[in-house]
Amino acid sequence: MKHDEFEYLDMCRHVLLNGHEKEDRTGTGTRSVFGYQMRFDLQKGFPLLTTKRVPFKLVASELLWFIKGDTNIRYLLEHNNNIWNEWAFKNWIESQDYQGPDMKDFGLRSQQDEEFNEKYKKEMNEFKERILQDDAFAARYGELGPVYGKQWRAWETTQGDTIDQLKDLIQQIKDNPDSRRLILSSWSPEFVPMMGLPPCHTLFQFYVADGKLSCQLYQRSGDIFLGIPFNIASYALLTHLIAHECGLEVGDFVHTIGDAHIYTNHIEQIETQLKREPRSFPRLNIKSEVNSVFEVEMDDLEIEGYDPHPAIKAPVAV
Repeated sequence: MKHDEFEYLDMCRHVLLNGHEKEDRTGTGTRSVFGYQMRFDLQKGFPLLTTKRVPFKLVASELLWFIKGDTNIRYLLEHNNNIWNEWAFKNWIESQDYQGPDMKDFGLRSQQDEEFNEKYKKEMNEFKERILQDDAFAARYGELGPVYGKQWRAWETTQGDTIDQLKDLIQQIKDNPDSRRLILSSWSPEFVPMMGLPPCHTLFQFYVADGKLSCQLYQRSGDIFLGIPFNIASYALLTHLIAHECGLEVGDFVHTIGDAHIYTNHIEQIETQLKREPRSFPRLNIKSEVNSVFEVEMDDLEIEGYDPHPAIKAPVAV
């Protein structure tokens, strides 16, 4: 039986072989295809990739951050999660309040210039410490705008009200599992210009059949090496959490991607990963006493049997 991780590895090979060379907003350049779909049977194990280590705690803390409706990186930093730092840091170094060394194009320069990299690390560490210690600074510069958490939990209407999309979605699954409207959208055109990073995973839909909950994600843009492994695990985790609350088993996670791309400075890393043989997926355990998605904390989640190949480092394009 073919291992589900080959769904991901086959995509990597397809984009390497067939991708179009495209420019992008970061100036890095990509190899890209338009329209790709993968399917993971969540009954076979939790799809945390094994051909490189994917840190589950980062995946889980980011998802809980979304679920809480939070849009400030302080919660993430409190859980030693740095995956959103660059976008908040960019707002800080481009502000009139910033008086430090020139950090222009820091995302690329920090990977190429050793002297600059030391300055970057120092400025970033000071920025993170201020976010954690200074409430006023965190409120202003830790904030990413109306990103995922805001759209999931407090979507603004034309009447000035808010809609808790996630809460309503879970209630619909319980009350009307055959509904074809079990949908949550993160893409709000009015608010996109105000976001630190417009939603990449823009819309997801649930489906209930034979006592199992399945999820399909539409992702407008997917960074194949760094981002998509996180997205696979994140939405698999969300499906498990909602199924747990609704008394359902898990079914499939279907991942549909618009612009599926490999950054040009990730090609060597992808080629390294493709030489590795997948191992068995781990198992996810959720504490049985957790009755609601909104009550879940990090200590309620456990991954068992995860034995991946070593991590592979790569720069983030900002």
